[in-house]
Amino acid sequence: MSIPDFDAPASKVQSPSALAHVVLRTPNFKEMEQFYIEFLGARIAYSNQMLSFLTYDEEHHRIALISLPGKGPKVSSSYGLEHLAFSFPTLPELLLSYRQRKARGILPSWCVNHGPTTSMYYKDPDGNMLETQVDNFETNEEVGEFMMTEEFAMNPIGTDFDPEDLIARLGGGEDERVLKKRVEIGPRGLPDVE
Repeated sequence: MSIPDFDAPASKVQSPSALAHVVLRTPNFKEMEQFYIEFLGARIAYSNQMLSFLTYDEEHHRIALISLPGKGPKVSSSYGLEHLAFSFPTLPELLLSYRQRKARGILPSWCVNHGPTTSMYYKDPDGNMLETQVDNFETNEEVGEFMMTEEFAMNPIGTDFDPEDLIARLGGGEDERVLKKRVEIGPRGLPDVE
C-alpha cells in the first residue's frame, strides 16, 4: 500500500469503507441485550455488567450497549437519531425474519413500501426505532430514477402493507419483483408511529 500525500488538496474528505457499529446508552441493560440477541439473531462477543458487544455477521460487534442507570427516559419529541436500518437480501428473508420475530412476541409498529425499499419498523425496549428492509430495485441508478418521478415527489413516505398478505401471495407463487412494486396512493404525510 502506498502512503498518500497527506497535504494534497482534496475536493472531499476520504469516505469510510463501511458503517461499523452503533452504540446505545440504556438504563435497561439486560432487557436490551436480550432484545437485540433475539431481534438480530445476534450473539454476544463480550459482555460484563456495564458493556455488551453484539454481532450477527463478520464484524466483531455491530451493536454495543452501555448501561447508564439514572439517566432520564428517551424523549420522543426531541431531536436526534430517528432509526437504525438493517437490510435483507430478499423479500422472503425479510418476511421470514418478521415471522420469527412475531413468534417471539416482537411485532412491527409500521410496515411500509417506501418505493426504494420494502420496510418494517420495530421499537426496542428503550423506544429506539429499528427498520428492517429489502431493496426494491436491482441498482442504485434505478432507485435514483424512481426518486425523480412525480409519484415519489407526491408521496416520498410510501404505502402501508400487511406482511401476512405478502407471505400468502409469495406462497401462492406471486413473483417477488411484483410484490416489491409500490402501490401508488397519492399524497401522504408522515404517520404517527410513536
